[in-house]
Amino acid sequence: MSVDIQSIAAQLDGAALHRQAVPQFAPGSFTLAQAYDIQRASVACRQARGDTVCGIKLGFTSRAKMVQMGVDDLIWGWLTRQMREEEAATVDLGKYIHPRVEPEVCFLTRRAIDRPLNALEAVDYLEAVAPALEIIDSRYQDFRFSLEDVVADNCSSAGVVVGGWSRDFAALGNAGVLVAQDGRITLTGSTAAILGHPLRAVVQAARLVAAAELSLPAGSLIMAGAATAAAALAPGQHVQGQINGLGKVEFFTGGHQHG
Repeated sequence: MSVDIQSIAAQLDGAALHRQAVPQFAPGSFTLAQAYDIQRASVACRQARGDTVCGIKLGFTSRAKMVQMGVDDLIWGWLTRQMREEEAATVDLGKYIHPRVEPEVCFLTRRAIDRPLNALEAVDYLEAVAPALEIIDSRYQDFRFSLEDVVADNCSSAGVVVGGWSRDFAALGNAGVLVAQDGRITLTGSTAAILGHPLRAVVQAARLVAAAELSLPAGSLIMAGAATAAAALAPGQHVQGQINGLGKVEFFTGGHQHG
């Protein structure tokens, strides 16, 4: 199947750049493998403007999400430096189309990951772990998409807010997770929803990166996948995430929305 990878990548990059949602692509427009090619080409557009890759994010790390989407494997996308938002600062929602927030566990790598790892090895490749909030923002109209669509769209990656770093990896198993917006709890869950244990996300990240014949440099971020569903964001909010035993992370929202 002939697919214009660069053209589709440019459409998605333009949608993010100009905060203008695009229609979903027709079913069967491209394969999952081609969707990853589109994803990489779209991120290359950002790099051409001076942005740099700083890590990866995993998606569909909960069994329920895999079943919902009819898939049997994780998906993944790239994180770039311009996605990083300052912790406890104001995030301009005008940069996004229809932003939502998810609580996450974020790892910082200590060594380059250039091969598959097992669970025992994974911790040796990590420098630290932190509570994080991911701002996801589909570039498709109405936040609706197929599996191939979302992969091409860099798995809805948009913004990342990372809290304080810790070396306490033992605190990660079955830890309570919540998000509060203006003091009202809107999301609750457990880190056990992330593949049973968030450290398994590092094992899966190593597998996926190796399969793509790539490597993650030391100092990269690995966002382990959402522990809950996502909640919509609106201007003028205080948003706080908390992972028991790991700490809190927060930001404020400003600006206006396009979507």
